[in-house]
Amino acid sequence: MIDLKNILLPTDFSETSLTATRYAIELAKRFSATLHLLHVIEDPGVYIAAFDSFPLPSPVEFETYAEERLENWVLPDDAAGLDIQRRWVHGVPFTQIIRDSRENDIDLIVLGTHGRSVISQLLLGSVAEKVVRKAPCSVLTVRPEGHQFVHP
Repeated sequence: MIDLKNILLPTDFSETSLTATRYAIELAKRFSATLHLLHVIEDPGVYIAAFDSFPLPSPVEFETYAEERLENWVLPDDAAGLDIQRRWVHGVPFTQIIRDSRENDIDLIVLGTHGRSVISQLLLGSVAEKVVRKAPCSVLTVRPEGHQFVHP
């Protein structure tokens, strides 16, 4: 019998993450599992070349933004009856997702895939692909388009 006690939902606050959130909430409710929301704040230095003339937010601003978004990510009606733990960390997304899943005894990771092209994946890599390869538990990847298994 499958028993899920801890479900990890990494989110980058995108539409794709929102789709994955629907699955994570439903699974957490059906298994009476704790839902762990995680946001990884990437080093803004990665994007400096693209925004050379645009001032980047401070680390505190990134953290405040993450706290506010995590607090409001799951709507109150959806959160009713759920044990939700919210946290943010700095780092490389796939590394932090793997670390968090180990540290919190996660049984299932639910994350969205952006459906990038093969060339884009080769150049940029895919967080979802790396998580699937390295995760110490099962991973459910949710595509943003196509058939959804959530009953309206």
